[in-house]
Amino acid sequence: MRKIPSLRRFIFFSSSRWFTPGIGLKRWLFVLGVGTAVSSLGLVNLLFVLERQNWLPPSVYDFLTLQFLPEPWRIGLPLLLGGLLLAWGVAKIARTLADPFQNFGSVAEYVYEHSRQRRGPNIVAIGGGTGMPGLLRGLTQYTRNITAIVTVADDGGSSGRLRREFGLLPPGDFRNNLAALARDELLMTQVLQYRFGAAVGDGGESPLQGHAFGNLLLAALTGITGSFDEALLAAERVLALRGRVLPSTLADVTLEADVLRPDGTVQHVVGESQIPEVNGRIQKVTLQPSDVHAYPAALQAIFQADLIVMGPGSLYTSILPNLLVPDLAEALQHARAPKIYICNLATQPGETDNYSVADHVATLFQHIPTGCLNMVLANDNQSIPPERGGGNTIYVQLTPPENLPMVTADLVDEARPWRHDGAKLAQAVMRLLS
Repeated sequence: MRKIPSLRRFIFFSSSRWFTPGIGLKRWLFVLGVGTAVSSLGLVNLLFVLERQNWLPPSVYDFLTLQFLPEPWRIGLPLLLGGLLLAWGVAKIARTLADPFQNFGSVAEYVYEHSRQRRGPNIVAIGGGTGMPGLLRGLTQYTRNITAIVTVADDGGSSGRLRREFGLLPPGDFRNNLAALARDELLMTQVLQYRFGAAVGDGGESPLQGHAFGNLLLAALTGITGSFDEALLAAERVLALRGRVLPSTLADVTLEADVLRPDGTVQHVVGESQIPEVNGRIQKVTLQPSDVHAYPAALQAIFQADLIVMGPGSLYTSILPNLLVPDLAEALQHARAPKIYICNLATQPGETDNYSVADHVATLFQHIPTGCLNMVLANDNQSIPPERGGGNTIYVQLTPPENLPMVTADLVDEARPWRHDGAKLAQAVMRLLS
C-alpha cells in the first residue's frame, strides 16, 4: 500500500497529457536542456584553459575528460548520464510541486484543462436573475475568459434590505453569478445561497433572518475594501473564480415601468420588485436617473469580447436594466463581436405572459438600437410535459422575429422545463461562435 503514492507521483510526471500541444511544458523542458548544454560548454572550455595553463595535473585532466575510455564512450556516456540526471531532477521537482494537489485527482489533467480554458474565447454575458448562472456554469467547461455584466436595479428581498440599510448595490444577482463561476461550484453555491432562519429561543425575528450568506459576504467585503467594485475583485480572489462578475453601472438606479392594466388604464410602477406584481402588460421600462454612466471595466470587456450574449433571464427586470445604461448600449452598437439574445424557454407571469420569440425581440428593439443585437437563440424542444418538476410551464412560442435571424436548438432542462440546461446552452453558444 505504501507504494501507491510514489506510483501516483510517477503518473503525474510521465502522463502523456503533459506533452499535449499548447500546454506549455515542452518548450520549457527544451529551454532547460539548452541551458544545461550551454553551461556544459562553459565547463569544457574551463578544463581546456586550466590544462593549457598547467593549473591542472595531467592525471586529473585525463580523468575528467575520460581519456581512459574509447572516443565514442567519451561522447555517449556523459550525454546518457547527464540526461538521466536531468530527467531525475525534473521528476523530483514535479513530485514536490504535485504533492499538495494529489487530492484534486490528475494534476496533469487539471493543468491541461486550465491551459485549454485560459486560451478560450472572451465571452461577455449580460443579464441577471436566476437564468444567467446556468449559462456561466456551462461556459466554464470551455473557457475561463468569461465576464458577467449584472444589473444593479434589484430592490427586493435580502438585496433590497441591504441596499436600503447600508447603501450597497444590490448583491443578490452578483451572488448567484459568483457561485456559478466559483472553483468548487457545488459547495460554494450551497454556502453563498444559504439563508439564515428565525432566531432560536423566544422565536423572535433575527436581524439576519432571510439574508443570504453571499449577500452578507459582499457587504462585508464592501466594508473592508471601501467600494462594491473592489469587493467583487476581492470575492474573485477568495472564491477562485473562473471568470469575473461586473456591475453594469455603479450608480444607484431605480427601475420604473408603465403597465397597461386590463381596464385600459396605464399605471406607473416604481421599483424592480413591484413591476411583476401589477396585473397588466408592461409597455415600457426606464431607469431613473436615465443618464448614468456604465462601469468602465464592463465597457472594456464588451469591446474585447469574441462573443456577447444577453440572457437568459427576465426580459424587463434582468436584461433591459443593463441595456438602458446609455453608454453600455452604445458600446454594444460598436462592438465587433456577434451579439446574441438567448430567449427564455417559458413565459414569465407578470412580465411576458403570452409572449413569443418575436415579442421578446420586439420589446428589446423598442428600448435599444437595432445595432445592439445580431441573432436570437431559442429552444425548439417543447415536448417535455409542462407539469414536470411540479411547475406549470407555458413555453415561449417559436414565432421568428421579422428583422433578426433566429437559431433554434434543444436547450431545455428536462427536470425543470421552465429553465435552460446549462450544458446544452453553453454547447449551442459555442457552436454559434465557431
